Amino acid sequence: MARAPRAAANPAAALPSADPGERLLALLERAERVLGRFEQVFLPSAQPPDWTAAHAFRWRRRGAAAQLQPVRTPPSIRLADLQGIDEQKRRIERNTRQFVSGRPANNVLLTGARGTGKSSLVKACLNKYAARGLRLIEVDKADLVDLPDLMELLVDRAERFIVFADDLSFDEGEPGYKALKSVLDGSVAAQADNVLIYATSNRRHLLPETMRDNLGYAHGEDGELHPGEVVEEKISLSDRFGLWVSFYPFDQDHYLAIAEHWLQAFGASAEQAAAARSEALLWALERGSRSGRIAWQFARDWAGRKLG
Repeated sequence: MARAPRAAANPAAALPSADPGERLLALLERAERVLGRFEQVFLPSAQPPDWTAAHAFRWRRRGAAAQLQPVRTPPSIRLADLQGIDEQKRRIERNTRQFVSGRPANNVLLTGARGTGKSSLVKACLNKYAARGLRLIEVDKADLVDLPDLMELLVDRAERFIVFADDLSFDEGEPGYKALKSVLDGSVAAQADNVLIYATSNRRHLLPETMRDNLGYAHGEDGELHPGEVVEEKISLSDRFGLWVSFYPFDQDHYLAIAEHWLQAFGASAEQAAAARSEALLWALERGSRSGRIAWQFARDWAGRKLG
């Protein structure tokens, strides 16, 4: 009489139709939940800083510990120093003024050409409104996963906080992407009324866009074009910013005006600044770019050589 086959020692092995990839995914999800519980119990939580020490702070994680570090020497950039971006300056300053006044305001995404003043504009708004309670907290992309912890430190404060993520872009699958997306609009907990997120990026949608994304488009029989899921996902984060502000490369006149402004800020006379136009153009040609940053760098070099 034939004996019945013994049960497999591994339950998953008894299911030949089970997908090994699905089993691995389930195991990883379970391990992630266990690690999450471990962190909640054993890892130290972030402690509030000395809020009177500075107007600007950096969120820093060192191993298991995270903290807000005061920035004791922040940039002294003023809104008046930013030339050639009047419309962008008007929109950002107005949104920030609304926020500081306790009125509704939007999270902001500043995108466009490098060196055109995106980051400087955010810092200039801090300098203008710090006396009215505005504070700036800079968070690196790698630390965006800590945003929920940071929000807990800020929610009950009387100050108004801009959480600032500079030069932001993501590769697919990065954890900070989902954390930022959740805090902006997707979490069960509402964003605190005293916190806005300002981010700068050279990419409009913060993620790389490739030709293969277009393979997700399909033509229906009715002729309608249906966006693919890949493209929808790539624009879903930028859509959560209520205000988009675009920055564009400067033309020659704008570049020269900015160079003259900074030359005079460093001590040159109006006549000296005007006489340095040809040198400023040559500097931009050698760098292959005309931008506010290039103009500022030229002015520093010229002032160091001519006025020292």
